Amino acid sequence: MAKSKAKKLREKLAREGKRNPENGRGTYALANLTTKVTKTKKEKLNQLHKKERQSHYCMDRENVVFLFGAC
Repeated sequence: MAKSKAKKLREKLAREGKRNPENGRGTYALANLTTKVTKTKKEKLNQLHKKERQSHYCMDRENVVFLFGAC
């Protein structure tokens, strides 16, 4: 993958012994700010209901037998 001009410049400055701006970045910039929310009881029940309906639908389709005969 190609390097950006800014990254090339940072690496050049680090090779020359100058200060690398990446070292000055705080831990807040690297933190994952997304919050994870657990499902509510209603959402879990809805998911289970949909899952059961789909599995029953697939089983019904597997048991179907097509008969082709010459009349």
